[in-house]
Amino acid sequence: MPEVARFHGIIVRMYYDDRHRPHFHAYYGEFAALFSIDPPALYEGVMPRRQQNIILGWAEVHQEELIENWERARRGDFPLRVEGTI
Repeated sequence: MPEVARFHGIIVRMYYDDRHRPHFHAYYGEFAALFSIDPPALYEGVMPRRQQNIILGWAEVHQEELIENWERARRGDFPLRVEGTI
């Protein structure tokens, strides 16, 4: 699964999956979760509250880039890197 961003020990990956709404996968240590892009929200998995808040803030700031990456993945293209800052 292509890596989109890495920040604060969090790794964000994305690939197209037509069974789910537009989303990305976030990993932090042994924790893994799926986050929707629009609106940014945790919808599957577990993430510590602090990291969850960081991820949600990042996703809100970079929402347009994440949507563009979802469309790229849907076409079979690799997603582009997204800056890991809020």
